Amino acid sequence: MTCDNGSLTPVCFETALRTDLKKFIKKLNHMENGCNLHSMIVNIVERSLLEITLEETGGNQTEAARVLGLNRNTLRRKIDDLKIKPARNGKGRK
Repeated sequence: MTCDNGSLTPVCFETALRTDLKKFIKKLNHMENGCNLHSMIVNIVERSLLEITLEETGGNQTEAARVLGLNRNTLRRKIDDLKIKPARNGKGRK
């Protein structure tokens, strides 16, 4: 995704995320209080980030941890906590 000026920046990501979150939250109006929105969104984003990074690094957890700026042991704990099955297909970034 690119911004109006054609660049890809964290601000562009934040803008897209905010737009989608606003739409999602508006649809939650009919839900009862206590839907635990914060935990739900954080888990979805974290799971997606870890899965995509692992896919892009061919399942190499050391490389994925480096890309994410995490300690490898922290990444392994998060993989276990989120019950993520790391890709081990040899496909990675080129």
